[in-house]
Amino acid sequence: MTVRSIVVAPDKRLKFRSNPVETVDEEIRTLLSDMLETMYAGDGLGLAAIQIGVPKRVMVVDVHRLDDPPAPIKMINPVITWFSPERIVYQEGCLSFPEYFADIERAAEVRVSYLDENGEAREVQASETLAVCLQHEVDHLDGKLFVDHLSLVKRNIILRKMAKARRAKVIDA
Repeated sequence: MTVRSIVVAPDKRLKFRSNPVETVDEEIRTLLSDMLETMYAGDGLGLAAIQIGVPKRVMVVDVHRLDDPPAPIKMINPVITWFSPERIVYQEGCLSFPEYFADIERAAEVRVSYLDENGEAREVQASETLAVCLQHEVDHLDGKLFVDHLSLVKRNIILRKMAKARRAKVIDA
């Protein structure tokens, strides 16, 4: 397993819609393992393949509590098939937006169909943190960022700060 570099906003690749996976093979299983390793190294709850520069519909999540053992979920070609009408507001962050958090409103529960790492069809119904995380990562696969749920003013402030920090990092290097 390898920790890969995370694509950081405002990188344009984060706005690309990811392509479906045609065949679940060893390359995809390695990608999933690397993604988990990268997510854990960044203290994240989820990671979409596009966040490491791979435009495939692959994502991983793990929302286990600190006292519990890891409980990773590896998803290939996930599709949200149902959103509850109830809404919740959750403070979200993103590995592609280090140190930025915002209150985002999403469905309180979702149902997601996907393929597991063996190519088997699966479905999960999720609520609370897992539901939020699944919606956040599927958004990534569709080229949508959590800041896209904010007002234009708030979104632009964050993106300008990210661009400024990126320029400062390049100048310091």
